[in-house]
Amino acid sequence: MTPVIALVGRPNVGKSTLFNQMTRSRDALVADYAGLTRDRKYGEGNYEGQRFIAIDTGGLTSEADGIDAEMARQSLMAIDEADIVLFLVDGRAGLTPGDEVIANHLRRSGKAAHLVVNKTDGMDPDVAAGDFFSLGFESVFLTAAAHNRGIRSMLEALLPSPEEVAEADQAERYPGIRIGIVGRPNVGKSTLVNRLLGEERVVVFDMPGTTRDSIYIPYERHGQEYTLIDTAGVRRRKNVKETVEKFSIIKTLKAIEDANVVILVIDAREGLVDQDLHLIGFVLDAGRALVVAVNKWDGMDVEDKEHVKAQVKRRLDFLDFADKHYISALHGSGVGVLYESINEAYESAMAKWQTNRLTAILQDAVAQHQPPMVQGRRIKLRYAHQGGSNPPVLVIHGNQTDSLPGDYKRFMENIFRKVLNVKGSPIRLEFKSGENPFAGRVNRLTPRQKVKQDKEKREGGSRKRARPRMKSTKK
Repeated sequence: MTPVIALVGRPNVGKSTLFNQMTRSRDALVADYAGLTRDRKYGEGNYEGQRFIAIDTGGLTSEADGIDAEMARQSLMAIDEADIVLFLVDGRAGLTPGDEVIANHLRRSGKAAHLVVNKTDGMDPDVAAGDFFSLGFESVFLTAAAHNRGIRSMLEALLPSPEEVAEADQAERYPGIRIGIVGRPNVGKSTLVNRLLGEERVVVFDMPGTTRDSIYIPYERHGQEYTLIDTAGVRRRKNVKETVEKFSIIKTLKAIEDANVVILVIDAREGLVDQDLHLIGFVLDAGRALVVAVNKWDGMDVEDKEHVKAQVKRRLDFLDFADKHYISALHGSGVGVLYESINEAYESAMAKWQTNRLTAILQDAVAQHQPPMVQGRRIKLRYAHQGGSNPPVLVIHGNQTDSLPGDYKRFMENIFRKVLNVKGSPIRLEFKSGENPFAGRVNRLTPRQKVKQDKEKREGGSRKRARPRMKSTKK
């Protein structure tokens, strides 16, 4: 579904300029004259492959009569049509009573409205947005539409990513929580699937490679919908000989992409092997929530169990966010507890957080431990918003973010994970630096600086000229 974005606000705050930048057109009339746009104007935009429709509107005023009343009616109709409403205000003019009237109407409309502080070129971001935080909007974007600044980051935050579009398609085909069961051949994946389902739904035979294709099984448990994805086992590359088995590996990797939560099944009697670590690596690269199930736990003596636990703790210490269960899929011991970890990991992977909450966590973390200085300048992290789910993506904006060291990024990740209580799912942090408005601009001198520079050049030139030699008085 193509999202519809309506631009609303007082007259002359830059709506038509922003409309032209978003649609890459000159369809909307733009001039420094209030009320130039009378009717709704529609345009199509495209950002990173995601299409959207933008609606430019006339200015909303608190006292509307005659043609102003018609403009207001057109703007209110655009709000009703829109999926997303961008409420533009003038950063240079500051907060006005007219802005407060529009903000109150948007709150009553129940639409997803976002505040856009425009005309902020050359202004300190904190000063530009300071007056408008009292309006109570969850997300605030700073733009300079006339110079095409801040628009890309705004669209990135507002529009669904290709991954989210694919996720919506998968959710429609396979409802509920999608659980991928992966592991090496003959570790008990199909037995675990049957135990989770409570019936014999997939073939179980004590021979590696019984499952050739990924099997998607929708079902319901305690009122919650699930889709189990049973996959073929993935062997080491040197052991992959048959063409059909190579195809099964591709299907397994695709199943990981399709899943919300992946259960990695490990054979306790063989212990943790390198191929298990390779599979974990692919799950993490895909950004999927993870639960580790150490299977065939029944019948092992105490010494062997302690050895396996020590091995798992030592080699999987980097998976501190993932729950680890020791189970017997054949006898059912420990299997029911898996659902608690699955549900918890899914909730973390699909969680939505408000921009003001993420920004508050960021500011608290910076106050606790400031970013380092680079070339005499302190790295600044200004605000954060969510950029996606499954896995959760948090986008942090600031300056010089490319110079942030890895240990500081890990510090920020741990802070967000702890405060947001994210369990079972990886978190991805993306750091973005704002555009430098002076980059590539030639330094220009004021008239006074120019006179001073010319004077210094003349004085420097006179000092360089050689003094005339005095005639000698000696005969």
